[in-house]
Amino acid sequence: MLTELTIKALKPRDKLYRVADREGLCLEVTPTGSKLWRYRYRYAGKARMMALGKWDEITLLDARDRLRDARRLLANGMDPMASKRAATAAQVKEGRVAFPAFAAEWLEYKRKRVGIETYRKARLVTEGDLIPSLRRHSIDTLATKDVTPVLDKIAQRAPNLAVKARQYLGGMVAYAIQQGLREDGKLLSLRGTLVKYDAGHIPAITKPAELRPLLLAIDGYSQQVTRTALLLASLTALRPSVIASAQWAHIDLEAGEWHIPGHLMKTRHDHIVPLPRQAVTLLEAIRGNDPGQYVFPSPAKQKTPHLHRDALSKALREMGFQGKHATHGFRGTLRTMARERLSVDIDVLEAQLAHAKKGDVQKAYDRTTFDDQRREVMQAWADYLDNLRKDPAGKVVAIKRKASG
Repeated sequence: MLTELTIKALKPRDKLYRVADREGLCLEVTPTGSKLWRYRYRYAGKARMMALGKWDEITLLDARDRLRDARRLLANGMDPMASKRAATAAQVKEGRVAFPAFAAEWLEYKRKRVGIETYRKARLVTEGDLIPSLRRHSIDTLATKDVTPVLDKIAQRAPNLAVKARQYLGGMVAYAIQQGLREDGKLLSLRGTLVKYDAGHIPAITKPAELRPLLLAIDGYSQQVTRTALLLASLTALRPSVIASAQWAHIDLEAGEWHIPGHLMKTRHDHIVPLPRQAVTLLEAIRGNDPGQYVFPSPAKQKTPHLHRDALSKALREMGFQGKHATHGFRGTLRTMARERLSVDIDVLEAQLAHAKKGDVQKAYDRTTFDDQRREVMQAWADYLDNLRKDPAGKVVAIKRKASG
């Protein structure tokens, strides 16, 4: 049998060799000088060898304890090596299914499959709300009763983010099932949560009598950067994240166009936005002689190097429009009022809003971008907003050429 002294005296040789202790336990010495504990045994008629650890980490007494555990499993008809692998896998799974770890894994999975802004929003909600609230839970046992109070808490502060959080949780659980981490294979039942915030409801003003006070309130807002961003949102109906992160390199003021790269778009397709004269004037007023990277630089330069989209929501709240109109609501405003007031074809509006369409035929149709019609429509829309500021009745001159082309 081995002793600590005899083990210390063992020297490396040109080839690997093993020195027996007892009952199949042996010490393996490699040519590099490493000393490793091994257990040699037979199971189901086959010779097997099981690693028990390194000698400099596992003492002789500890190795014999592990030998006894392995022999006990063998006496009960179990393969010690297979049992060890199963236990290791269980430990790995336990670490992986912890909600913080799994949420981080899901974010990385999502990062490779969505646009930058979509990923940023998912990361913001996941790291800012979901992980802190669900850090003691595991994805393999996460239930509706666990997430409902979390969603309700988010909804009290930001209803739209709560709806997004619900979407992300559903996506995480679906991914966990795909990875074999939920033995019941069941999705979360989230249909009954956030009922009063459902129907994809984003508050949007769609009546001239209500839109005029909003426009005048924005015109009078004291902070120039935020005011200009909100006015640009009203003129272009772009998503708040795109507005807030606008870059001068993507804007051609001379041509009156904003070329947004696909990685910044929700659809992941490049998008050209025609800029009406009013938008060009706004941008020229803030550009200056030596503009930086971003159109709307962050005043504090904390969360992002550019204006945070939350600053736009905060401004609307300060103006008294909480629950009545959101920054994202300008998209609904354009979609509804351009149809009703300017008789614009819905397909032209969908192209302007860069809405993804489902189905093979519609996906092919997406390649039609209606550039000329959209330029005409967006100029007419900007003129309509100007006229609405002056005339509460909202009288406008109709577009001469039908937008559907």
